[in-house]
Amino acid sequence: MSNRTIALDDALYDYLTSVSLREPDILKRLREETAAMPQHSMQISPEQGQFMGLLVELTGAKKCLEIGTFTGYSALSVCRKLPDDGTLVACDISEDFTNRAKPYWQEAGVADKIDLRIGPALDTLDALIAGGEKGTFDFAFIDADKVNYLGYFQRALDLCRQGGLICVDNVLWSGAVADPTRNDDDTQAIRTFNQAMSRDARISLSMLPIGDGLTLARKR
Repeated sequence: MSNRTIALDDALYDYLTSVSLREPDILKRLREETAAMPQHSMQISPEQGQFMGLLVELTGAKKCLEIGTFTGYSALSVCRKLPDDGTLVACDISEDFTNRAKPYWQEAGVADKIDLRIGPALDTLDALIAGGEKGTFDFAFIDADKVNYLGYFQRALDLCRQGGLICVDNVLWSGAVADPTRNDDDTQAIRTFNQAMSRDARISLSMLPIGDGLTLARKR
């Protein structure tokens, strides 16, 4: 028994993944290709990708939103669990990063489910709202520039239906949020976001220490 979340050293993390991770070869290959990139730290962990896929299954999500796609691992993790008529609107600013994703999406047979929107995500989200799509999304994942987290979240909340689930990545920020010596813009933005979520009566909330910290917010 434990009255707090257990800490994971390397040995325990390796054990966790060895008995619980069911990462298909295509996801593993995408993750390994991404690991060779200078920006590899932007990649979510495989156990987080698997967890998000499970959330899609549990909620029966069909229409999903992703803010920050990078090389496509999270999008592929989600889309593999969508029904045949499921869709994902994926927002990113980089054609270079997302071009790495496309062959894997195609090989996995999910490319037709993904509506990739290249451009500033706030503009894309505002266009979705203006196009009458408020309250139509079942699931959203936010993993983009931290200074805009509150703006992304508000728009994702508007776009999600009642009972829809929003997942927000990097909310523990490698521990920097609890380090009083860290006051850079990104760290401050995440602290501000976390405080806002803790007080937001529009959502049911849980923050999980998976990956770099993942907040789950269910729209009431």
